[in-house]
Amino acid sequence: MIKAFIIGASWVLAAAGAVAQADEPPAPEPANAAASAPAAPRAWSSMSTQQQQLLHGYQDKWDSLPPERQQALAKGSQRWLSMTPEQRSGAQQRFTQWRAMPPEQRQALRQRWQQYKSLPPEQQQHLRESFNRFRQMAPERRTELRKQWRQMSPEQRRRVIQRPPPPPHHAPR
Repeated sequence: MIKAFIIGASWVLAAAGAVAQADEPPAPEPANAAASAPAAPRAWSSMSTQQQQLLHGYQDKWDSLPPERQQALAKGSQRWLSMTPEQRSGAQQRFTQWRAMPPEQRQALRQRWQQYKSLPPEQQQHLRESFNRFRQMAPERRTELRKQWRQMSPEQRRRVIQRPPPPPHHAPR
């Protein structure tokens, strides 16, 4: 369960940061992405009116942005427009937390996000499920698990992380 908390919390924060980095440079691509073709420039006029309104602060400098940045902004704006008001509110809160983090912590979260994205889909699903179970625990239990994690040695943490996942019928304690 501690394993799920640590990895799951990293995933959530990293995801929030990756989604909401409106004025941050794009995170480095994984090594296997180097084999793919470079991003093509995105014309301002190719975006919907809603996307253009959302990204209006970039209009004057759009053509000078790297194509990868244009693509990331266009994709992020589309994702934003597809969110419910509740999802947007949550994303704004996570973005505020992200902006308050020191650059070193942001970079560490980006690296954890890349590690997560490199996992097989089954492991990603398991981590999401584990994290959801953790979020549903009583706050006292979550605090207890965090305390236990902080008190572990690096070797103990490594063993917890490498432990195989519980069977599907396993109920959280």
